[in-house]
Amino acid sequence: MSTTRLLVLGGVRRFGRAHGYEVRRELMSWGSDEWAHVNPGSIYHALKQLAKEGLLHAHDVEESDAGPPHTDYEITDAGRAEFLRLLRCALSTVDVRHPEMLTAGLGFLTALSRAEALALLRRRLDELASWRSSVAPHLEEQDPADHLRELIGWWVHSADASTDWTRGLIGRLEAGAYVMAGEGPPAAPPRPRE
Repeated sequence: MSTTRLLVLGGVRRFGRAHGYEVRRELMSWGSDEWAHVNPGSIYHALKQLAKEGLLHAHDVEESDAGPPHTDYEITDAGRAEFLRLLRCALSTVDVRHPEMLTAGLGFLTALSRAEALALLRRRLDELASWRSSVAPHLEEQDPADHLRELIGWWVHSADASTDWTRGLIGRLEAGAYVMAGEGPPAAPPRPRE
């Protein structure tokens, strides 16, 4: 899974059609350079690569009174499918090596229906329980004098804390928090660019 792919596809999807600077500015405003290590260069590279893969459509825009020539990007049907695949994985999969995927996924949580988001988060609870049960026995086996016991203890604590937080989010969604996909008034269509 790629956090950068999810963020860039989601960023373009959010705008409808955007040039690289707009996507970069949006993602940097989220602090993604800090928590996901997504720098401006990787955003521009991802835009070009995603266009090459057919996940984004690149529109060359000539110089005008509005500004210099540039490329606008728009998500394709294949790009929407890839965005949703990555989003679903980010919310349901526990990957201790890449916690930034969950963070990115939370940024696009409301792109899913309430029922789907709840199902994915419940799957996440199952994965957290599985991960915890795979590491917890090692805590008891570890020599109490060995400092590595702290590492295993941290993993168990992290699984417990993540489980509590996920249950809280499930409860908030069940109580009606946030406007999810398909709820509320239809979103205004993106403005066409000149």
